[in-house]
Amino acid sequence: MVRYVYDFAEGGRDLAGLLGGKGANLAEMTRLGLPVPPGFTVTTEACRAFLAAGVEPVGLDDEIAEHLALLERTAGRRLGQPDDPLLLSVRSGARFSMPGMMETVLDVGLNDASVVGLARASGDERFAWDSYRRLVQMFGSTVMGVDGSLFEEALSTLKRVRDAEDDLGLDAADLTGLVTTYKDLVRRETGEDFPQSPMEQLSRAVRAVFASWRGERARLYRRREHIPDDLGTAVTVQRMVFGNLGPDSGSGVAFTRDPATGRPGLYGDYLADAQGEDVVAGIRNTVPLTALERLDPTSYGQLLSHLRTLETHYRDLCDVEFTIERGRLWMLQTRVGKRTAEAAFAIAAELNDEGLITADEALRRVGGDGLARLMFPRFDTSAVGEALAHGLAASPGAAVGAAVFDSAEAVRRAAAGEQVVLVRQETTPDDLPGMIAAQAVLTSRGGKTSHAAVVARGMGRVCVCGAEDLAVDIGARRFTVGDTTVAEGTVISVDGSAGSVYLGSAPLIDSAVMRYFETGEWSDELVGAVARAMHRADGIRRLDVRANADTPEDAARARRFGAQGVGLCRTEHMFLGERRKLVEAMILADDAAERERTLSVLLPLQRADFIGILEAMDGLPVTIRLIDPPLHEFLPDRTGLAVRIATAEARGAEADPHDTALLDAVNRMHEENPMLGLRGVRLGLVVPGLVAMQVRAIAEAVVERTRAGGSPAAEIMVPLVGAVEELRIERQEVERVLADVSKESGVPVHCPVGTMIELPRAALTAGRIAEEAEFFSFGTNDLTQTTWGFSRDDVEAAFFSAYLDRGIFAASPFETLDRAGVGRLVRIAVDEGRAARPDLKIGVCGEHGGDPDSVHFFHTAGLDYVSCSPFRVPVARLEAGRAALSGTEASDTR
Repeated sequence: MVRYVYDFAEGGRDLAGLLGGKGANLAEMTRLGLPVPPGFTVTTEACRAFLAAGVEPVGLDDEIAEHLALLERTAGRRLGQPDDPLLLSVRSGARFSMPGMMETVLDVGLNDASVVGLARASGDERFAWDSYRRLVQMFGSTVMGVDGSLFEEALSTLKRVRDAEDDLGLDAADLTGLVTTYKDLVRRETGEDFPQSPMEQLSRAVRAVFASWRGERARLYRRREHIPDDLGTAVTVQRMVFGNLGPDSGSGVAFTRDPATGRPGLYGDYLADAQGEDVVAGIRNTVPLTALERLDPTSYGQLLSHLRTLETHYRDLCDVEFTIERGRLWMLQTRVGKRTAEAAFAIAAELNDEGLITADEALRRVGGDGLARLMFPRFDTSAVGEALAHGLAASPGAAVGAAVFDSAEAVRRAAAGEQVVLVRQETTPDDLPGMIAAQAVLTSRGGKTSHAAVVARGMGRVCVCGAEDLAVDIGARRFTVGDTTVAEGTVISVDGSAGSVYLGSAPLIDSAVMRYFETGEWSDELVGAVARAMHRADGIRRLDVRANADTPEDAARARRFGAQGVGLCRTEHMFLGERRKLVEAMILADDAAERERTLSVLLPLQRADFIGILEAMDGLPVTIRLIDPPLHEFLPDRTGLAVRIATAEARGAEADPHDTALLDAVNRMHEENPMLGLRGVRLGLVVPGLVAMQVRAIAEAVVERTRAGGSPAAEIMVPLVGAVEELRIERQEVERVLADVSKESGVPVHCPVGTMIELPRAALTAGRIAEEAEFFSFGTNDLTQTTWGFSRDDVEAAFFSAYLDRGIFAASPFETLDRAGVGRLVRIAVDEGRAARPDLKIGVCGEHGGDPDSVHFFHTAGLDYVSCSPFRVPVARLEAGRAALSGTEASDTR
């Protein structure tokens, strides 16, 4: 028979999945002998059963009654009895802390009769009626569905009439009248009276807490924190203790260390003559917890002792709620406290120094997401006002600059020494120079994996995408948000960590952690804590970490950040800017000879690019991907060409022959779905000379670096292979060119040849493909698109929010790898590829290579390395170390 209720004297923190975090920790404190008001916990299993059936599971009411009877015998009082009644708190308590997201009902058991008995027993009539009005207010809004603002309005009106600054300005008669007002309000809004039966109050309160698991507030929080929707919440039922019994009573919140900085010491707030919700609601100003030493030195000393006990026992920062009832201290709750990223690293290092945790455990206590937040500059939020607009936090950090609306203007102003923010409806590869020049990128369209977001993250640029309130008018060189117009040159501030945009220049706080990764210099204790974590992670991780880098500057930066090579060098980025004209000429070539002439001009330019990257990564592998995108992306916009030609003809002039030729080429090469069209390996098979030119450029760069005394380690990667035959033909061409260059130069050139696994068919036929490939690299961006049937640039804005709301996604599959689908394809490809070629080197070069959760998956899937943008390299290094510790999954840090 399933058991649904446990006494606090049963269980412990190891049963958090069953008892919820609150119930498990109350049981743990009870076992430690700390002063915990007695009570019991209704399990998460009961909640799940209730949510599935819509009614309490069979036997639950009987179990609650049994444990209530035990509680009544222990207290020597019955729930809601007319004289000196036992009163209860009913609180939510999920496995993972969700503060304030679900419901609480206090003072359960009060009614019109027991409130009189409570007044008599306590000797404080005001206290009794204050407790009763709290119950009616909480129960009315939480359980009966009355709009909570109606209660607040009634309370505010009474305080105005009585000229009371706060609740303490109301006397017993005022509160008695307020209870009547509240009960009338409940009757008017619901059509039923406030229940006078204590057992009905308890039963309905438990059901309301169960139901609050599905409340919009809780759902939103779980989505943000990636907490599964199917866990349910436990319910703790506990004897009430009262902090609102006068000046010798009160409630507070305490932390064993500063949760913002991690510094040791007692931190928190205390409020005399108040219940716990008053502390967090800000009804009255609290005092620092240290003031309790003066107000009640005995309770203060006991609290310090209990906090030391808890931190030593939990070996972590503890967050505690407590109440003092007429000089007696009660511990109401504890949990491992939430903390900032800064505090997480500092506390882990300090607890290691104190001998409470090992270096490995210290590494488990920190995470890549927190490290990323520490690396980027941020705004001083205390000095900024209301945000002008909000979008998707696509690439973290904070930047200030003048708004500009095209790439050329960004480059021009940046060259003149001005900081700029590139504002576009959406970006294209043509915007790359402007993105490089800009401090930040702001778009009104697109998601977190749009072009703007992906490129910005790769460059470490701040980026906010999909700010839909922005009406961007490129022609007028301005954008509007409501009644506010921002013209070109106006200074704006972009917070890529929060997805916010501000008018004017917001002050920035520099990142000492980024300076450490750039220079290796330690500037404070926080940097020292980060350095220790990185050193430990590097010492135990199995996964290598490479970087996606397209320029020598990116490669050099990645190496400073600890990259062990380049996992993806995208050659198409080398065809942009002034070189675009050469690509146009190659496409428009009338014959093979003209095409060869164009390719011969591109050759030395590509060779120089590769020499620079190989020099920056000397001695480390550099995986160079042959050209991947469709050629039409290097041609002018189809609509713009047509308009130019039509305008000329309308004026009676002859259209520019070059424009006409380009339009013909664009029309000829037009594809309805170009991302599944003529690109990748297919280009190399149908465009003569293109692959040969790129491979020759790579081989000659290897020769030059070798002659210069370097140790180049270039690898050639063929993109978008779906059939082994494609790779076999392409590899023959690659090896022919490598052999030619070796013969011509007298320098042996060996470049391993591999492929990207970015199509489901490639993953499913990986065993055959491995016969021709010396390495695999998973292109998880395209593999996710082709597995799900998604267009990355379209779907995020179109319906991802709805999918997240409805629980179809726990997280965007473009941010965190879809383990069940895409992950299964990865595992199949790894297993079958290595079965065919045991020495097959396997990595990943998609955006997921820098995602903490995905790094753990790649570790368990058996990959050799991950590759990510240079600025995510430290994050991947840290998570690779944590993955080696956990074996299968990341240690939970919620």
